[in-house]
Amino acid sequence: DCLYANVWVPPDAKAGDNLPVVVWIHGGGFQEGSINFEVYYGQALAKKGVVFAAIDYRVNVFGNMAHPELTAESGHGASGNYGLMDLVAGLRWLKRNAAAFGGDPDNVTVLGQSAGAMAVDLLASSPLAKACVDIRSRPGCHKLFDKIIALSGGYHGAAAPRLETLKETEAKGVALQRAMQARDVAQMRTRPADEVYEVAKTNHITFSGPTLDNYVLTETPAQAFAAGRQIDVPTLLSSVGNDIGSKTAVTGATTLAAYQDGARKLYADDAPAFLKLFPAKTDAEAARQAARIARMSGFSLVARDWARAQAEKGKSPVWLVQYNHPHPYPPGVVITDMDVKSAGAYHNSDLPFWFGTLDSLNLYRHTRDWTAYDTKLSGVMQDVVVAFARTGNPATAAAPIPRYNPRREQRLVFGDENSGNGGMTVETLNREQMDYIESHPPPRN
Repeated sequence: DCLYANVWVPPDAKAGDNLPVVVWIHGGGFQEGSINFEVYYGQALAKKGVVFAAIDYRVNVFGNMAHPELTAESGHGASGNYGLMDLVAGLRWLKRNAAAFGGDPDNVTVLGQSAGAMAVDLLASSPLAKACVDIRSRPGCHKLFDKIIALSGGYHGAAAPRLETLKETEAKGVALQRAMQARDVAQMRTRPADEVYEVAKTNHITFSGPTLDNYVLTETPAQAFAAGRQIDVPTLLSSVGNDIGSKTAVTGATTLAAYQDGARKLYADDAPAFLKLFPAKTDAEAARQAARIARMSGFSLVARDWARAQAEKGKSPVWLVQYNHPHPYPPGVVITDMDVKSAGAYHNSDLPFWFGTLDSLNLYRHTRDWTAYDTKLSGVMQDVVVAFARTGNPATAAAPIPRYNPRREQRLVFGDENSGNGGMTVETLNREQMDYIESHPPPRN
């Protein structure tokens, strides 16, 4: 019972206005999350002229569990991926009903972050998502969505997570049934949801995410894009400067000795080649290189690989950006799950800027000393979303985002006020350095 949507519309919107529609898919590692976090609210973007919607979907055991009995009863020989099917259902509903909110059902931008971005990547590769959507007032075949914005997530390249097979996920479902001491799926269904969740947690049975079930997902996104079978739409891809997957023995270094020692631990016999590509002779240089390498790693690599896949096999354009502006914290503020002095542009830190919800982080206690530049930067980033949703091109006068070209890879960086060009810098990626980081991924946990 989770098929809920939040919808915000411009104050004067009415049916038939054909406004661009932006649909939000939240993150949470496919384990948690909700559309009802204030940081995700859509008032600011709606005031700029879009219909903004957010879709809830099942997560954890309820969104991802597979089981042989569920596979047998499904009618299509598959189970799991219920969260992805929720998203397909929600997107179909919004397509059919967008006009009633003043939206254009043929101009829907799907916006996902972290696991939400991964879900978008999977939907772009899913046969289920490629099916036509029927809109009574508009005969013809309508795509599930018409544009993609993916923030800090995806399934491309060496830094991407692995998708389990149906057999692997079914085995976890059987393990959960046994842990619940249930004779079959029918008996499992009689148990309260919190009991199911707690038994899975207590027994360390983790349904990590979507599954290659040969129904919702018949192949990985990398395979779909390589063959040109993806939903081919304009795409904007983003990462942050200190994103998930960027933390290593090297990127955490603040001194030359730690930097060199980290290189030896991480790259062993290839450390000399690494230190030649990323030279440092002083503590300050080592710290700067460590920060640069973090900005190249993790979801930054995923975004770059996704961009290359789309540029090489797709017909629609693609753009790359990165958010690299640390939050301004009041003196003495403590946040339990991170060190504010070293957090930098951490995973999720870009979201209040994209949504125009900076104040949400000060609702319950004061944790940020937002400045006039923060407000300005948020306005610029919101305008990027609106421009992209409206026209399919994210570039604005304040944010001149270059179209991605695999032969000259560039991205726009949303940086600090003193980083040049009003905080917006076009950066040319160093292919040799990024290829090295990609070909030497850190060990998986």
